[in-house]
Amino acid sequence: LIMSPAMWKWTCLVSHLLLSITVSPLGRQQPLHPKRPFITFTGDQAEGNFNHLVVDERTGHIYLGAVNRIYKLSTDLKVLVTHQTGPDEDNPKCYPPRIVQTCNEPLTPTNNINKMLLIDYKENRLIACGSLYQGICKLLRLDDLFKLGEPFHKKEHYLSGVNESGSVFGVIVSYSNMDDKLFIATAVDGKPEYFPTISSRKLTKNSEADGMFAYVFHDEFVASMIKIPSDTFTIIPDFDIYYIYGFSSGNFVYFLTLQPEMISPPGSTTKEQVYTSKLVRLCKEDTAFNSYVEVPIGCEKNGVEYRLLQAAYLSKAGAILARSLGVGPEDDILFTVFSKGQKRKMKSLDESALCIFVLKKINDRIKDRLQSCYRGEGTLDLAWLKVKDIPCSSALLTIDDNFCGLDMNAPLGVSSMVRGLPIFTEDGDRMTSVIAYVYKNHSLAFVGTKSGKLKK
Repeated sequence: LIMSPAMWKWTCLVSHLLLSITVSPLGRQQPLHPKRPFITFTGDQAEGNFNHLVVDERTGHIYLGAVNRIYKLSTDLKVLVTHQTGPDEDNPKCYPPRIVQTCNEPLTPTNNINKMLLIDYKENRLIACGSLYQGICKLLRLDDLFKLGEPFHKKEHYLSGVNESGSVFGVIVSYSNMDDKLFIATAVDGKPEYFPTISSRKLTKNSEADGMFAYVFHDEFVASMIKIPSDTFTIIPDFDIYYIYGFSSGNFVYFLTLQPEMISPPGSTTKEQVYTSKLVRLCKEDTAFNSYVEVPIGCEKNGVEYRLLQAAYLSKAGAILARSLGVGPEDDILFTVFSKGQKRKMKSLDESALCIFVLKKINDRIKDRLQSCYRGEGTLDLAWLKVKDIPCSSALLTIDDNFCGLDMNAPLGVSSMVRGLPIFTEDGDRMTSVIAYVYKNHSLAFVGTKSGKLKK
């Protein structure tokens, strides 16, 4: 992780605030310095919550997505610019929205909840997606939040009907000689016929271009998307895939998810619904999404299972952690927070664990699964997308680390869980967020908790 001077300033500030005590040779805790106040920013309380935050790694400017507002803040949290995104006349039952065709539902003043905030560094713009009109996105100039574009004339412009702030996650894949791509993953809220759960979209250089947010590829039979079949909802009526985190690494794009499934407990003849955390992987260049693979992830310590993913962050190993894990210092490491159990998504238990995964080891597990399936062993094992007992088909080909699938044996599920290495547990104050970076060969993690504490 390369840190700009502005990011380093923030990190030093947080570190300074946290390192408030030290241990003397006699064992007494000594204050390093008097407590210094946090710098804070409070928005318009009438508008409601803050939803998302991104920091420009080049300037240190902070972009804050809120209800009906986008704020641009300085490094010391002074407001530089605001952009109003709502409220506006709308009804969540209008699809397509009334700005495309007449809607018979009553329209009322409706808040615009920010659902995604991404910096497009290549084109110097902010992608801000909200809940109005089934989830359209604005493109705003980073300097002054001037609206560069707001495409909403085609059905693929409506990205998600879910009105929760944590329901959408996007990853930009950038190219030097062609338009970038936006991989976007979203909960579909029972509307799979309208919204794909994952898709890849065009990010055109011209913010008002006709092709902005169009599928990277789309014909009568194949498209750059995955849809949840309607039949899935007859088995699990409230089925959805909740996207917690996403990133790109090497030739792949990854999303970390939480999703319900039905299992038969040992000794029981009936099935019960639980939640499973899964990592989803796609090739960056796979326009048909034949490379879709998902693998369950979780953590265990002292016989206690932590299976409900709360947060994640990708970092590098660093020399010291790398040595203990048997990997290289530049290898990708996933820092993850799980809460105990796997039955309550919305009311997670307070017991939680910070666990790490070596991304290469997850990819090795996926490669093993692909190789066995292409030998004709087992079934596709993706119950929510296809019937679970569809057998794998045999094919004579070499499957290396960068294999991107064929129009067979896809999409594919891995049945056995990849277990992370637990490095810290918290029993009373659930961990809810995490970031990490390497400093002088050490791996450092900052964890936020349910009660508002920050742990280093």
